[in-house]
Amino acid sequence: MHTMWKGSISFGLVNIPIKLHTATEDKDIKLRTLHNKCHAPIKYEKICTVCEQEVKPEDIVKAYEYTKGKFVVLDQEDLEKLRKENEEKAVEIIDFVKMEEIDPIYFDRSYYMSPNEGGGKAYSLLRKALQESHKVGIAKIIIRSKEQMAVIRVYENTLVMETIHFPDEVRRAGDVPNVPADDKVTEKELATAIMLIDQLTTEFEPEKYTDEYRTALLELIEAKRTGQETVTPTAKETPSNVTDLMAALQASIDRTRPTKETAVRKEPALKTQTAEKKETSPKKESIAKKPAAPRKKAAPKVKKEA
Repeated sequence: MHTMWKGSISFGLVNIPIKLHTATEDKDIKLRTLHNKCHAPIKYEKICTVCEQEVKPEDIVKAYEYTKGKFVVLDQEDLEKLRKENEEKAVEIIDFVKMEEIDPIYFDRSYYMSPNEGGGKAYSLLRKALQESHKVGIAKIIIRSKEQMAVIRVYENTLVMETIHFPDEVRRAGDVPNVPADDKVTEKELATAIMLIDQLTTEFEPEKYTDEYRTALLELIEAKRTGQETVTPTAKETPSNVTDLMAALQASIDRTRPTKETAVRKEPALKTQTAEKKETSPKKESIAKKPAAPRKKAAPKVKKEA
């Protein structure tokens, strides 16, 4: 597994040399843009909006737009100096908290942590201490010139670092428009909704959830590559136009019940539909094709004499 960062975990006087490995990967299918005429890839060039000329990398500087059209230019030397001053290769655990106290909205990316040379025993100690205390560590780390908050926890006997957002990076839920303030539901509606939740409740098995769109797209690409015909997937069942909340909940419960009783009910209906189709299907009539009329020969052209 590729190492993307080396450093150490520190809490109190304990220092553990570690390596970071990306724990997740982007499985999105990248599609290239081509010229329709010749199927060559399209290049994206950096063009100055005023000079209308292509700008080379060495001629590009970074700046902060503090108001519309006004910028503060930041030299690369200043940014590099600031980065080096703050980039200590350490994950500093500053607090220990209970995992359930952190809302999932804060979580960003996951990284596996492995012990570097000489860090095996201290790594095992931190892992065991987190497991026994049922706590996670809140830490700070700088990755790629950006300071980030992080959670250190145990996942399948491996230490994991989850980067989390700072509080000011999470937008206020109170700013979301059109959220109803009061719960205008009846006791019967609530009881039916809870019954539906109970019927659909199961143990979380991540292996059973797949990216169906990505699978279908890969199959389409493979079929086109090998010259096979593609098929249209069966459309999903569309929900009925039920406007009453209680009726919608009851309909959902009925759909999740065991299908044994439903199958017995549906069998006669299928036979009736088959019989109706036989009676109503019109007989195909053979239509005789008329013979095509013979083409008239074009009259020969006569050249005019001068």
